Amino acid sequence: MKYQKPWISFEEQADRLAKRGLIFNRSELISHLIDVGYYRLSGYWYIFKKNSKSGDESFVEDTNFERVWDLYTFDRQLRLVVLDAIERVEVYTRTQLAYCLGKTTGPFGFFDRATLPNMEQETYGHFLSRCFAQYARSKTLFIDHFKKKYGDSHGLPPYWILVNIMDFGMMLTLFRGSPDTVKNDIAKEIGVPVKVFESWLLMLNTVRNSCAHHDRLWNKRLNNKTKIPRGSKYLEWHKPYEVDNSSTFTLLTILSYLLERIAPDTSWHDKIVRLIATQSEEDLYRMGFKDGWKSCPIWTKWLSEG
Repeated sequence: MKYQKPWISFEEQADRLAKRGLIFNRSELISHLIDVGYYRLSGYWYIFKKNSKSGDESFVEDTNFERVWDLYTFDRQLRLVVLDAIERVEVYTRTQLAYCLGKTTGPFGFFDRATLPNMEQETYGHFLSRCFAQYARSKTLFIDHFKKKYGDSHGLPPYWILVNIMDFGMMLTLFRGSPDTVKNDIAKEIGVPVKVFESWLLMLNTVRNSCAHHDRLWNKRLNNKTKIPRGSKYLEWHKPYEVDNSSTFTLLTILSYLLERIAPDTSWHDKIVRLIATQSEEDLYRMGFKDGWKSCPIWTKWLSEG
């Protein structure tokens, strides 16, 4: 199908929204359309449409743009808080991988694919190529120092330096390819099975990329491959409240659990509790905060302290 919609000015965009029943201050709306863009904002006002699926683009009665803008600014703040938490998890996992792999396979073990038994040959080749590319383009002081002092003998630095120039995706590939003993040791410190932690890393990598591109997060649906711990050892995930595997609430619960273990002194929990307290019950429900969520043991401590 050929795209037929014409270019329209910011003023015409405002006129279109007015015809559809959106209430707004015209100068403020146009200012935000200029700053943010019609289609990015449309991701926040679509929940106020009467029935866009049927072709009815009109807004429900009394829908005010201020409400839409509040959601947009909340989402922006949420992405920043989530990115802060993901960074901590990423740095922790990098550090543990470098420590465990360096100890068991040597500083430059990555040059021998046999030391990464869970990584297929094609994946290994791509991974090593990316390591060389990241190393070549890096301008960090510690990489410059290594190149000048050891570059004549080594094409790449040891694990504990190399992991610091990996992006999240590379780190995830390294984790998945590592020996089972290494993965088990890291997951054991986190307190969940390997398959669960691996699914969390995969989910966090996806969310990180989404946040980096400023995509909507507040009511994002997660891939159902995200695993929740099962069994009598993990009752806090199920009683008295069942944590599902598909919502923003799931993401925040996993981050809360992880940070309590890898960064117990962080103020992150206070920030997220204050932030979600600014939202209505209806909006929290859209995020996956369903009735009874405050009884979830992973949250009760931080709610009472907040």
